[in-house]
Amino acid sequence: MTTRVLTGITTSGTPHLGNYVGAVRPAVAASRAADTESFYFLADLHSLIKAQDPARTQRSTLEIAATWLACGLEPDKVWFYRQSDVPEITELTWFLTCVAGKGILNRAHAYKAAVDKNVAEGEDPDAGVSAGLFMYPVLMAADILIFNAHQVPVGRDQIQHIEMARDFGQRFNHVYGKAYFTLPEALIDDNVATLPGLDGRKMSKSYHNTIPLFAPREELKKLVFSILTDSRGPGEPKDTEGSALFQLYQAFGSTEETRAFAQKFADGISWGDAKQQLFERIDAEIAPLREKYEALMARPADIEAILRDGARRLRERYATPLLAELRHAVGLRDLSQQPVVEAKATASKAALPAFKQYRDTDGRFYFKLTDAEGNVLVQSNGFDSPKDAGRLIGVLKQAEQADAMETPEIVLQVPAGDVLAALAALRAAEA
Repeated sequence: MTTRVLTGITTSGTPHLGNYVGAVRPAVAASRAADTESFYFLADLHSLIKAQDPARTQRSTLEIAATWLACGLEPDKVWFYRQSDVPEITELTWFLTCVAGKGILNRAHAYKAAVDKNVAEGEDPDAGVSAGLFMYPVLMAADILIFNAHQVPVGRDQIQHIEMARDFGQRFNHVYGKAYFTLPEALIDDNVATLPGLDGRKMSKSYHNTIPLFAPREELKKLVFSILTDSRGPGEPKDTEGSALFQLYQAFGSTEETRAFAQKFADGISWGDAKQQLFERIDAEIAPLREKYEALMARPADIEAILRDGARRLRERYATPLLAELRHAVGLRDLSQQPVVEAKATASKAALPAFKQYRDTDGRFYFKLTDAEGNVLVQSNGFDSPKDAGRLIGVLKQAEQADAMETPEIVLQVPAGDVLAALAALRAAEA
């Protein structure tokens, strides 16, 4: 079985060595797995939540696309596309919005953090919070579900978004009575490398301590030589533990090279010599990639063509057919194809609701009560056995009071009075 793995790439800022070691290099290596269908997209729509500088958004998208291509991503062997070039994603976002629970979105980490910060500062809870930030998890769910990805590589702080995608997809499947969406799994790699920056803290744009991935050779050397070290001089043994220099070297050197570098630390290598060796080791790997990157950046039209072609092929194969199916599922249909029936032949049937029992992809059993037009009146939660579901159906069929609707095992889609009226009509028809 081929596993579909989807990776979103944030289009903000200039890529640095930390991005390369922690994300780009391992992802490019993973894209070559024979049993994997890989999807890589530039999340430019997501970037608009924080960035309102059009020129910077365009430049960052170009830089990041060129980075992944220069580092070996092969657009003829993987799906490489720009999020905004697949309009079906935004259409699916709306479909999912209509089944997503606001209560779930209220608990999203980014939104809660913004609200908590406002409250702590005595501001209105939603001050400065855009609807884009609030709805971010729904757009992310659409990114994943539209291609029925099996796995999504994320950090632990993003697991909640994958759980939300599962929830929204499952909810849509239940409401419309078919497994339209595969429910994705978070793919967590606890061995993802985290590089220290110039000051020893985690390399991050927010700390202003990064080393740009494709900095010119002389700038790279200058930055490496500015890495913070202690005051021990030449001839004094130096610790590898906690050393930013050693951690950076370890991320680029082979096992043998790293072992030899550690021995030099023990032998008292000078910090100047250590930095020179680190610079040369990094540049040995980055220099050929830098050359490819600069060539790509000189031909932005080529990058544009690659992204547009990837999106076009992807839409034809997956996105457009799926959205056509989903539009039909939710009732956005060609009115000229409305079936014509004789009122006399279907008059009695038109007033008759029906229970539908089914087993979903999670292995549990569900039922729903629909009217003759297929509108859902009641949707059940999952049961471990069909007997449990059938037992509750029997109870509901006999219900004659609104308080009988007050059970955590069902969700009413319409007022309880309407459900009771439908059940009364069903009892009358079965009598």
